[in-house]
Amino acid sequence: MATTAELFEEPFVADEYIERLVWRTPGGGSRGGPEAFDPKRLLEEFVNHIQELQIMDERIQRKVEKLEQQCQKEAKEFARKVQELQKSNQVAFQHFQELDEHISYVATKVCHLGDQLEGVNTPRQRAVEAQKLMKYFNEFLDGELKSDVFTNSEKIKEAADIIQKLHLIAQELPFDRFSEVKSKIASKYHDLECQLIQEFTGAQRRGEISRMREVAAVLLHFKGYSHCVDVYIKQCQEGAYLRNDIFEDAAILCQRVNKQVGEIFSNPETVLAKLIQNVFEIKLQSFVKDQLEECRKSDAEQYLKSLYDLYTRTTNLSSKLMEFNLGTDKQTFLSKLIKSIFISYLENYIEVETGYLKSRSAMILQRYYDSKNHQKRSIGTGGIQDLKERIRQRTNLPLGPSIDTHGETFLSQEVVVNLLQETKQAFERCHRLSDPSDLPRNAFRIFTILVEFLCIEHIDYALETGLAGIPSSDSRNANLYFLDVVHQANTIFHLFDKQFNDHLMPLIRTLNCMIGQMKHILAAEQKKTDFKPEDENNVLIQYTNACVKVCAYVRKQVEKIKNSMDGKNVDTVLMELGVRFHRLIYEHLQQYSYSCMGGMLAICDVAEYRKCAKDFKIPLVLQLFDTLHALCNLLVVNPDNLKQVCSGEQLANLDKNILHSFVQLRADYRSARLARHFS
Repeated sequence: MATTAELFEEPFVADEYIERLVWRTPGGGSRGGPEAFDPKRLLEEFVNHIQELQIMDERIQRKVEKLEQQCQKEAKEFARKVQELQKSNQVAFQHFQELDEHISYVATKVCHLGDQLEGVNTPRQRAVEAQKLMKYFNEFLDGELKSDVFTNSEKIKEAADIIQKLHLIAQELPFDRFSEVKSKIASKYHDLECQLIQEFTGAQRRGEISRMREVAAVLLHFKGYSHCVDVYIKQCQEGAYLRNDIFEDAAILCQRVNKQVGEIFSNPETVLAKLIQNVFEIKLQSFVKDQLEECRKSDAEQYLKSLYDLYTRTTNLSSKLMEFNLGTDKQTFLSKLIKSIFISYLENYIEVETGYLKSRSAMILQRYYDSKNHQKRSIGTGGIQDLKERIRQRTNLPLGPSIDTHGETFLSQEVVVNLLQETKQAFERCHRLSDPSDLPRNAFRIFTILVEFLCIEHIDYALETGLAGIPSSDSRNANLYFLDVVHQANTIFHLFDKQFNDHLMPLIRTLNCMIGQMKHILAAEQKKTDFKPEDENNVLIQYTNACVKVCAYVRKQVEKIKNSMDGKNVDTVLMELGVRFHRLIYEHLQQYSYSCMGGMLAICDVAEYRKCAKDFKIPLVLQLFDTLHALCNLLVVNPDNLKQVCSGEQLANLDKNILHSFVQLRADYRSARLARHFS
């Protein structure tokens, strides 16, 4: 058996097992081996080995049966123990339930007792507080303040709280009987107020933010709180304007205060807005006045350049300040501040601009003709000259006096470039300084000046002079300079045409006026309550009045465009108008907060806008409004379905920030449930 066991090597393979057994048996080798092959002996060995294997198998089987019986016995024992544990667990759970009920009962009793104690303690505390106030009031009545709270400077916070309450009480007392004590309380109130403001001022100079916050919190209930804010604003500007650029200084100042003000005041946005107002109305207004008043009457060119530069830098500063929380409509607030500074200069801006452009253009032309020693002649223009020219071309009749130009074209590209440059600068200033409603009209006034001096006074004059210089048909050795005039005039007119397209057209495009009118309608007609009605269950309208008026206006303009143009021009203009129309409505909708019913009204409005978009018959425009309509569904969809809607066909490819911006418009956005489902 030992020999047999040695043959069982891992891994076990039957063929190899037989081979090893044969080679170990005498006479089991091959015929050519050291010992002759003996089949009988090999058979005998196989029979004996089989018997040994059978005996081994029986022993192993008995051992397996014994182990199985032992396993079954242990399994039953384990099952019994599990049942006992389950019973113990049920008993423990029952005890826990009883304990929980008992704890709930005790907690209820404790809460009830707490309510009773609070009901007793609150009047008691009020009585104690009233007693203390009466004690302090008696001290003022006697004229001698003995309490430690009034004599100890370290208890100024407690003294301020007491005097503030006494001051309110004193307001209710009749003046004839308590005039003296009222005066004393008011005097102490004023003294403490001054002490607190001085303490705040000192803390600010020492840079003690925590002390400033503590004092500001106490002063919040005093009348002098606004004075505390004024002191803070004044002191934080000390040493702030040390550079040559007051606008950069102001931006840095506001950034520094914005980081600090939230740590000091309970209403930081109000304080920051007051600082910005102070900077604009005092520092910037004074600076602008000093810069402009000096040259307003003496140097129009410098005045216009300075006005443009100062206005641009002020609006750039305003753009930087838009990132701060000012607790109000930032755009309107900052626009009013800018207007308060520049209103006196912008009211008559276009008069100064056109007056300067005329004088400057006239000077440029006069300087050129003076350099040629040429005295301009009065040459008629218009239909009569055209008629004379046609007659001259067809006949040999001498019409008008002939002028010898000596080969001079009286056209100068340098003059033209100077005129166009002056006009370009005027257009830039016009675009920046004009009110949007006046911009097209002002731009056209500048353009007419360019036409007058460039086209009429220079080009047309040169052409008329060139025509007059054409010799008669019988002249000998005649020099034909008129073609040179035509060539130069054509080149110059291309420059004029380029400026017309580059600088004038963007200022007077009709589409700007259309979009501006739509903005005006929305601003005048759309109410915040449209999308957040007071009574959610009693909304009868299908879409808002603002939507009705805008749609009527848009349909009328689309009809005008179709009747005024043809071919691809119609599609080009309607595409531009449609894209701007969509952008206007998209930005307009993001200004409001939406309740559930308000969201439904917004969807109805966008559905009407989409009907208007169909009239354009431009696929891109309709697609934009389809997407906007899908976005508005985010205003009303159940929070549980938000992710599903966002992954829909029309919204799946949109930036997540766009989707989030619409979800944020929901009145219930801050609810944990909504935030969890959208995150």
